[in-house]
Amino acid sequence: MTNLRPTRRLSLAIATLIGFTMSDSPLPAANYDEAEVPRYELPDPLTMQNGTRVKSAKDWVEKRRPEVLELFRKHVYGRSPERPSGLKFKVIQNDTTALGGQAVRREVLITFARNEATPEATLLIYLPKDTDGPVPAFLTINFVGNHTLHTDPGISISRSWVRNNKDWGIDNNRADERSRGSRRSRWAVEKILKRGYALATIYYGDIDPDYDDGFANGIHRLYPKPKPDEWGSISAWAWGMSRCLDYLETDRDINAKKVAVMGHSRLGKTSLWAGAQDERFAMVISNDSGCGGAALSRREFGETVKRINTSFPHWFCDNFTQYNDRINDLPVDQHLLIALVAPRPVYIASATGDPWADPKGEFLSGYHAAPVYELFGLKGVGVAKQPKADHPVGHHIGYHLRTGKHDVTDFDWEQYLNFADRHLK
Repeated sequence: MTNLRPTRRLSLAIATLIGFTMSDSPLPAANYDEAEVPRYELPDPLTMQNGTRVKSAKDWVEKRRPEVLELFRKHVYGRSPERPSGLKFKVIQNDTTALGGQAVRREVLITFARNEATPEATLLIYLPKDTDGPVPAFLTINFVGNHTLHTDPGISISRSWVRNNKDWGIDNNRADERSRGSRRSRWAVEKILKRGYALATIYYGDIDPDYDDGFANGIHRLYPKPKPDEWGSISAWAWGMSRCLDYLETDRDINAKKVAVMGHSRLGKTSLWAGAQDERFAMVISNDSGCGGAALSRREFGETVKRINTSFPHWFCDNFTQYNDRINDLPVDQHLLIALVAPRPVYIASATGDPWADPKGEFLSGYHAAPVYELFGLKGVGVAKQPKADHPVGHHIGYHLRTGKHDVTDFDWEQYLNFADRHLK
């Protein structure tokens, strides 16, 4: 079966273009009507697969959590390898006069293995100046290259594969100066630094390219082709985030015990999976992550499991495709992914203009994860009904529905910073 994987995945990609699945049945129109959401029953976070009830935080940590984590690995995201023995870090830039003297700009070259063909990734870090001791940090993963975060001319331009987009200054899959700062509106760099946090980010294409290549590029090429229960690209990107945290643990200017992992859209799915697996992350943030992220799969609202597996066959493990037409047989749903973060704080954000990501389903995942947090004596979102737009709620599970489209805005960052102030400072 493993040897047939690239052919099957390529067929899925072709099927996406013509609007058909592998069974030759057309995909139905996406549902945006709450009245059409099917009846469903969510797996109980506090019931083991053998029917035993989870009665304490100890039961969750020692029994239920490992069981749920294994179910996600086997059926959704796939298993990832351990930290590679050849992992190396090299500081290639350290400018103490960045942003007009207001910050330190640091770049770290991450080498994933000791061989000539190993992939390399660049981690960009901004540190606030004039702080006492190591600072907490936001570790993020970005779509179009580190240099798109800010107009700062000192940021190295990404050399990895990127998508063609002349509006971003990208031709022939290579970026140039025209794309510098093109995504600045999403990153609130100065605001983050002013609040006393470091910002670290890595380009996801440095870790694994976001296209169906038979897993022949990026870090996947260092390992055998994945089996049906092994990592797709989301797990690869999450694995890369953990390797970034490996470096941050060596950086004396950063408090590695207070690092929040954050991502948007498919990279919000990535941040949730990274935080669920790697308990070193002190806080987890999902921005508009939708299906396969924070949104409940069983609601089948907006993007569905069948649609996402058809359009992006490289994101999840092969086993996930078994549930395209029988989602209720999946032994997990995304409220359990949120629960895997407990007792660490987690923040979920949605947007009114993003029904594809199912904002209500994202809220409900946070709401239904609360029983696990309560085992630790902690509160969840604190409300039973999705709040109005631009009214953040929550305790150890934070949530807001922002006015606007599928994006990351200053409003989002203001809530993340406020949440971090409560839990990391």
